[in-house]
Order: sequence, then C-alpha cells, then structure tokens
Amino acid sequence: MMCISNAKSSWRPCTTRRSPILKNYQNLLRIFYQNTADKLQMYWKVPPNKVEEAMDQIEKFIMTRLYKHVFCPETTDDEKKDLAVQKRIRALHWVTLQMLCVPVNEDIPEVSDMVVKAITDIIEMDSKRIPRDKLACITGCSKQIFNAIRITKNEPASADDFLPTLIYIVLKANPPRLQSNIQYITRFCNPSRLMTGEDGYYFTNLCCAIAFIEKLDAQSLNLSEEEFSRYMSGQASPKKHDSDIWDADTCPGVKQMHRNLDLLSQLSERQERIVTEAKKLEKDLIDWTDDVTREVQHIVEKYPLNIKSSTQALASIDSENVEDDRLPPPLQPQVYAG
Repeated sequence: MMCISNAKSSWRPCTTRRSPILKNYQNLLRIFYQNTADKLQMYWKVPPNKVEEAMDQIEKFIMTRLYKHVFCPETTDDEKKDLAVQKRIRALHWVTLQMLCVPVNEDIPEVSDMVVKAITDIIEMDSKRIPRDKLACITGCSKQIFNAIRITKNEPASADDFLPTLIYIVLKANPPRLQSNIQYITRFCNPSRLMTGEDGYYFTNLCCAIAFIEKLDAQSLNLSEEEFSRYMSGQASPKKHDSDIWDADTCPGVKQMHRNLDLLSQLSERQERIVTEAKKLEKDLIDWTDDVTREVQHIVEKYPLNIKSSTQALASIDSENVEDDRLPPPLQPQVYAG
C-alpha cells in the first residue's frame, strides 16, 4: 500500500496548468504501472493473475480520483472532435445493413436482442470512470456482435464479418463523447491491457470503425456520387428492406415477385445512367474534334504557308525556245564535194 499512498500524494491535480499536467499524468502513469507490475513479479513473486488483479485495483484507485481532471479537459480539442463525429453519424443515419454487407438478420428475435444489447453496451461506455471499465463495455458490445453473427450464419463469425457489423452498431448507437472516451482510454489505460488480449483487439477495431465512418464515401457503400449526395442531404432515403414493408404471413411468391421488380427497376435506372454517360462521352468527343479543327484553322490563318514559285521557267532540252539556253548551238551538217 506504500506505492498507492505515494501515488495519491503525487497525482494531486493542478488547476492552473492543466495541459502540461495532463501530459505529465500520462507519462507518469505509464512508468508507475510498469514499475509496479515489475516489482510485484520480481521482488514479491506474485503470480501473473494476481498481478493483473492488483493493477486493476491500482488503476481504479488512481483514475477514480483523476477522472474529472483528465477526461475531456478544456485544453484539448476532444470536445470539438466529439461534436464532429456525432454530427457525422447523424448524417449517416440512412446507412443500411445491406450497404455495409453486415451478416446479421435482425428478423431473428434472438439476434435483434443481441443488437440492442450491443448498442446499450457501447452507449454505457461513457458512464464509466475507469479505463478498464470502458474497455469492458467495448468488449461486451463486441461479444454480442460475434454471437449475433454466429446465430445468423449458423457458423463461427470471422473478423471480416465483425468490423462491418461494429461500424453498423456505432452508427445505430451514436455513442456520446465517443472521441473523448477513445482518447481517455488511450492516454490512461494500463498499456499492457491495450497491447495484449481481447480488450486491446476490440479497442483497435473500434478505432478502425470510427476512422472508417469519418472517411466513408459513395465508393465505400457501392453508391453513385449522386445517390450518396442525395442521401446525405436528406433529399432521398434508401428503400426499406422487405422485412419493413411485408407482413409475416405474406406469400413468399409475392415477395419474390416484388424483389424481382425492384431489381428490374434498378437495372433500368443503371441502363439509363449508362446511356446518359455514353451520350455525354459522344458529345465530348465531337466537341473535342471541333476544338482541334478550330485550333488548326486558327494556326493556319495566323501562320499561312507561302509557296514561292521559281522566277525562271525550267527549259526543256527539247524546247524550241533556246533564247536563254546557254548550250552551244547544234552542229550543222557539212557537205563535202566529192
């Protein structure tokens, strides 16, 4: 308990210089966690599982007292990032399971309950004070996601299935102060917990999900730029899934027929889009040809090609005009008397 008592006196927050103190807390905590864990293992020969339990209690003791001073401090831009992410998620409220290729069927009651629990866990993260407890909320949310995927696919979930589903859960939940919680965990959680184990794995995936949401565009969702812009501006919204518009006792054949009609409608829209783009390309080619022709004509007019003719006509060797011919006169036949 000596280390804890000393720590309590050393971690007394300062209200005048919060920015340097915040950084100082972060560095000192990492050194303190590492030294304490090393001493427990090397000097007192404490088993690894007991060391982990002791470190959890130490973290709880320290961070409970420091929480109000180091969580989302005024000297950082954490709050600004929170508002930006929250606004971004609100603008993406229209994103569906199908767009993200999420392998979860919410029509299954058990799966739907797991989705709700996952959303609840990620929202509850903001109510926790200790980094370990916040990580536990992320881990609980992730486990609910894995179970929902497993029940839907009737097989173990893969990492490729997990990340899109986590992105969907974050979009549905829109957790409060998301960036502040991420920064708080990164700054003050025991480093060994973040670098190893399932907590660190799930936390890394959450960071990846947030980064994806911040950079999400039309290509990410297999949409055209026009559709993406209309959805983001609220001018249009994606069509609802069959489960939202059909009753449970509706004939499967009718559902399939309407699905086929929707597919035909989508194909027709794509064909019209292709024809429009082809006509635009044809017009661009014609305009380009005309531009090149005009440019060439302009150059020819500006720099005309003058062909100079010879001042003297070329004399033919058989020509009767020998006025200017410098050749000697032809020989005349001589007649000799016999």
